[in-house]
Amino acid sequence: MATSTRAAKPAYQCTECGWTAVKWVGRCGECQAWGTVVEAGAAPAGPATRATVATSAARPIGEIEATASERRPTGVDEFDRVLGGGLVPGAVVLLAGEPGVGKSTLLLDVAARSARGGRTVLYVTGEESAGQVRLRAERIGALDSGLLLAAETDLGAVLAHIEAEDPGLLMVDSIQTIASAAVDGTAGGVSQVREVASALIQAAKRQGFPMVLVGHVTREGTVAGPRIVEHLVDVVCQFEGEQHSQLRLLRSIKNRFGSVDEVGCFQLLDTGIEGVADPSGLFLSREGAHVTGTCATITIDGKRPLPAEIQALVAPSALSNPRRATSGIDSSRVAMILAVLQRRVGVAVAADDVYVSTIGGARVTEPAADVALALALASARADAPVRPGLAAIGEVALSGAVRPVTGIGQRVAEAARLGFTEVLVPASASALDAPPGVTVHAVSTLREAVERAVPRP
Repeated sequence: MATSTRAAKPAYQCTECGWTAVKWVGRCGECQAWGTVVEAGAAPAGPATRATVATSAARPIGEIEATASERRPTGVDEFDRVLGGGLVPGAVVLLAGEPGVGKSTLLLDVAARSARGGRTVLYVTGEESAGQVRLRAERIGALDSGLLLAAETDLGAVLAHIEAEDPGLLMVDSIQTIASAAVDGTAGGVSQVREVASALIQAAKRQGFPMVLVGHVTREGTVAGPRIVEHLVDVVCQFEGEQHSQLRLLRSIKNRFGSVDEVGCFQLLDTGIEGVADPSGLFLSREGAHVTGTCATITIDGKRPLPAEIQALVAPSALSNPRRATSGIDSSRVAMILAVLQRRVGVAVAADDVYVSTIGGARVTEPAADVALALALASARADAPVRPGLAAIGEVALSGAVRPVTGIGQRVAEAARLGFTEVLVPASASALDAPPGVTVHAVSTLREAVERAVPRP
């Protein structure tokens, strides 16, 4: 009987995520990217890899030493907070962010502090010359004899520096500027980024030193280059911040060694970048208690409670369609709260111009700030300030009810620490044990919250 063999068919592969298909398609079936599927040769009829000699014998998991994977602090507390306590030997961190947000400044500060801690740090710059990095290091006070600087754009030269110096920490700024002569394509292309990332990660794992790679982001906010790089690295951090604000937030969106719920706060100054352990001063104004149209709330970003102050201005409009302008708050959320105030509370704002903003460039996205937003609008409309020392927490439903939110105890404790004496919370939290010096008011409707917080003039 003749045996039929299955013929090999042409294979197509996505350059972004590595997804394969037997025929060409315009859109990747895995990452949904358009125009990234290219021919990658022939798909074998069966598995091409066969068993070989194992590099090491399998051992019981209890016999594996864990001391070699202990975290080592970098000296930058906010950076260590996001990483989960420090850098793990052999770990690879991808630091992504928009151009000009301060990635290189943060990287240089971490490198200098690590060098002062006794590590040999190799800083590879492909975007700037060594002289430019030297001037920045002098400006932010990051000069140290243990910090080695190399301006290279060739992958082979970078690997040679690694072999010669045997660093305790490697910084690469940025991965899109390094290219390999053995791979076709220009620096920053899909094939080049994949090759550079694979080679550097292999060197870090083999020699056991942690490495931080800088990556740019696209217009959509994702890391530029193939998505496979995010899968290869151990930690992916996003560095965010408005161009005209000093505030910078570091978030972890992937962490194999810890939680992704931590947020690091930094302040970008002319003299460098500084961690902000207590960011309350950045988000709360010090204008006094007699300013109308302002109300404070406590948001939770990851696991970290952060204060936010919402300001509102309501003025008579001369336009047929009144203006609605927002900064730091979703405009659709503001429109919903205005409708609830008009219909459920009787605050007439339909014919007025409304302006809403936050303090310090903070972005408020969670519904727990709804009550504070409504109180700021009601205060501005009535031209009466909110009760002094009051913070409001709660989500507003379309019916006008105040709905419960998560972490209410943590939020109230943070409000007490910041000096607030009264906190409005949803009625479901009426049994909450209030911290000393704080009075907790449980409200079930937005009308009740407005009547309690905004005294009639």
